[in-house]
Amino acid sequence: MAMARSASAMASVVKAIDPAMIVSHKFPEVTFGYDERDVALYSLGVGACSADAEDEKELQLVYQRNGQSSIKVLPTFVSSFIFKSGNGLRLDVPGLNYDPKFLLHVQHYIEIYGPIPSRANVTNKIKIAGLHDRGKAAILELETLTCLEGSDDVLCMNRSTIYLRGAGGFSNSSRPFTYATYADNEVSNVTFPDSTPCAVYEDHTQNSQALLCSLSGHLDPLHSDPTFAHATGFPHPILPGLCTLGFAVRAVMRSFCSMEPAAVERISCRFLHQVYPGETLVTEMWLQGQSRRVYYRTKVKERGPAVLSGYVQLKHVPSSL
Repeated sequence: MAMARSASAMASVVKAIDPAMIVSHKFPEVTFGYDERDVALYSLGVGACSADAEDEKELQLVYQRNGQSSIKVLPTFVSSFIFKSGNGLRLDVPGLNYDPKFLLHVQHYIEIYGPIPSRANVTNKIKIAGLHDRGKAAILELETLTCLEGSDDVLCMNRSTIYLRGAGGFSNSSRPFTYATYADNEVSNVTFPDSTPCAVYEDHTQNSQALLCSLSGHLDPLHSDPTFAHATGFPHPILPGLCTLGFAVRAVMRSFCSMEPAAVERISCRFLHQVYPGETLVTEMWLQGQSRRVYYRTKVKERGPAVLSGYVQLKHVPSSL
């Protein structure tokens, strides 16, 4: 999910976690297939063609036309790959004991290494990329490399940062345990200029947006079950954070690369607040021309708070910009 759940009480962890056992854990590889129906359904789930079913730039994401040999794949489609392994982000890790009701997906990072085919059989290779003791919570980093089946050619990488409330305090307080196999991806250090945004894009989510997005793998009942949402402190089911990310990246692509998926290299985001289906998303964007990086911040128009922030790294920026 995209933000801390406002539960009335925190369940205690049954056992202290064993960091050595966690970081050495080997996950089984998971092979799965997808096709153009899955790609199109994902695009519709993150708002493609919802404002205009005849939109020339977005029809290419859901329909073959004008001689296209296949539909084009939104870069954020690869975020759905993480739900093909186990129960999404709720992976069974020996030595890691936590209450899944308090699992929070707080950050996400994607690298894309080549064109994502509109149909393929692929294999997920998953590892623990980071583990940090934060006292009352543990932070777990899951890295998923996705390769073409039977090949070492990596299509993309997802890195999910998961905040496990109640699972910390397993190390010496004077020297908190920290383990990471990666360099800082800068997602926590994004600062926004005081200048006027280079572009602003407004997009309205549908009342059924979370249900539609769930068809691509977001099966947490928080996004579909009103009773479950009420029990965790929300008046309504909320939109998956990765769905909101899909809306934000579409806004960047419309504004800076003519909706061309191949222009996107990396995506980084931090989930800040919940979105309710039916609300309007306003994405503000700033272009750093020399670095080809677009910083974005997405807000809810009706309520005001920022719900998402991060950057999209582009391979090139049109000279007209």
